[in-house]
Amino acid sequence: MSPLAKVRADLLTCSPRLLAKAALEKSNRNASRNVYLSLDPDRTLAEADVLEKRFPDKANRPALFGVPIAVKDCFDIAGFRTSCGSRFYAEKNGIAGADSAVVTRLRQAGAVIVGKTHLHQLAYGITGENADYGDCLQPADAKLLTGGSSSGSAASVQEGSAIAAIGTDTGGSIRAPAALCGLAGYRASIDLGRWQGSAHLAPSFDTVGWLFQDLRDAPLLASALFDVEQIAPPANVRVTVVEGSFLEECEPAVMRVYRGWQERLHTSGAELRGVEPDFWGDSLEIFAGIQAHEAAKIHQGYFQEFEPVITERLAWGASLSTKTIDALRERHVEFQRRMDQLLGSDGFLIVPCAQMSRLFAGADNSSVRKTILRYTTPISLAGMPVITLPGSEGGVQLVGNRGSDSQLLAAAAMLGEKLVQEQGAPQPSLRR
Repeated sequence: MSPLAKVRADLLTCSPRLLAKAALEKSNRNASRNVYLSLDPDRTLAEADVLEKRFPDKANRPALFGVPIAVKDCFDIAGFRTSCGSRFYAEKNGIAGADSAVVTRLRQAGAVIVGKTHLHQLAYGITGENADYGDCLQPADAKLLTGGSSSGSAASVQEGSAIAAIGTDTGGSIRAPAALCGLAGYRASIDLGRWQGSAHLAPSFDTVGWLFQDLRDAPLLASALFDVEQIAPPANVRVTVVEGSFLEECEPAVMRVYRGWQERLHTSGAELRGVEPDFWGDSLEIFAGIQAHEAAKIHQGYFQEFEPVITERLAWGASLSTKTIDALRERHVEFQRRMDQLLGSDGFLIVPCAQMSRLFAGADNSSVRKTILRYTTPISLAGMPVITLPGSEGGVQLVGNRGSDSQLLAAAAMLGEKLVQEQGAPQPSLRR
């Protein structure tokens, strides 16, 4: 039984308040005590208390009824500040008067919102380091960073204060922390999520999604948030496997995880074919320029309020001419066309999330962003949905065509069942 299924079963015999209380007791357990940037335990428990009255029919309660969920602090929650990982914006934005579209949807699904989680400043980074709120350390190992930018969302699931957490992914901000923290992740197809009441970084690439423990929970989480149809796993799956020189920088441990997922796909009946996508070398240049330009427009006038490296990126984005951006957008369209061609009409693709399996706190991680984005930006440019297949040392991107989220999620759930059968490990629960 998966963690989400276990909690839903628990709620047949215990109250949402009991599970919310257990979640809150596990919150901010990392050494930096910053998994959550905003918590209000009394409010969370009060919201849990009214759920049974809101949804009195036990047989027809919504998918996330009573399930503790964490939310990245770039989505408005009524009564809380939205910091976007920046003390400047926490003060400037003030208290939100209404829930964002994402939070509204979670409440309609019956979720209990535990709190608002840590993120890299402006969601513009991949390590989880933050000068304003401190670096987000993994609850499981204080020597390690979570990765970012959905840093606190990953940490909340790892520490057990949330069964699943909302994140965003522009260039890898769900995929990287999922891989570094041993979690599953789901980045939805571009334009699938609703952004009202949420802070964009770069609208051309921004997506919404989940961090969670067990691949078997992916279809239900996507259905609850996006109305993605839950279907049977696809038959006769074709998988494009990235090979060759592109993988030369990968740690041996990462490659072991990668080969392991290839073997599971093969034994599940998938047809695997290797490719070396020579056109991927352009992805970071195309992505970085458009991202910086769009971010600069959003944060115009405030560049000096942020960390120096982010200030520099924003200033560079603002300096790019219309001619330069138009040329990058033309290249973006062509790149997307070639990615569509690479996957075909009904195929998947797999590639590691990053070349490393961990990031050490206190180390010089200044070059990490570029190296991780090399693996993630090809999919960001394509706007494709991704499931992070977890491993003990690194993670793997399972990629589908835009709009094929149902097929991708079903395949991931099938692989999750296969993984659990291999491991035979009991699944955790918030109930004590």
